[in-house]
Amino acid sequence: MTRWFAVFLTALVLLQTFSQELRVVDYQLHKERITELFCVNKARPQLHCNGKCHLAKQLRKAADEESKAPNGAKVKLKFEALPLLRVYAAQQAFYPVVVQQFAPLRVVHYTFSPEHGIFHPPSFWA
Repeated sequence: MTRWFAVFLTALVLLQTFSQELRVVDYQLHKERITELFCVNKARPQLHCNGKCHLAKQLRKAADEESKAPNGAKVKLKFEALPLLRVYAAQQAFYPVVVQQFAPLRVVHYTFSPEHGIFHPPSFWA
C-alpha cells in the first residue's frame, strides 16, 4: 500500500515538473487535430503555423498561472495544544531517566617501540 502511495506521489510531482514538456508532447501527437480545431491562422497557410499559435497560448497561460500562484502555500492554522499539554504534564509523574553508557572494547593491534624503529634521520659521514 505504501509503495503505491509513493508511486502515486512521485507521479504527481513528475507531472507538475514536466507540465510544459507534456503540453509540447501532446501538441506533437495531435498536431493535425489541433490545426483543424484551434489554429487561428487557417486563412493564411503561408505562415505554416500548424497549431503553434495554440501551443504558444497554452504555454503562456500555464506560465501566467504559475507566476500568479504563491511561492509557498500560506495556511494559517490555529492550533491550541499547549493547554492540553499542561494538563497532561501535570497528571503524569516524572521519573529520572538513567542512561547507561558502555564504552566499546578497543582492541589495539598497533604497537610502537622506538628501540626497534627502522625509520630514523639519515646520518651523514663527512
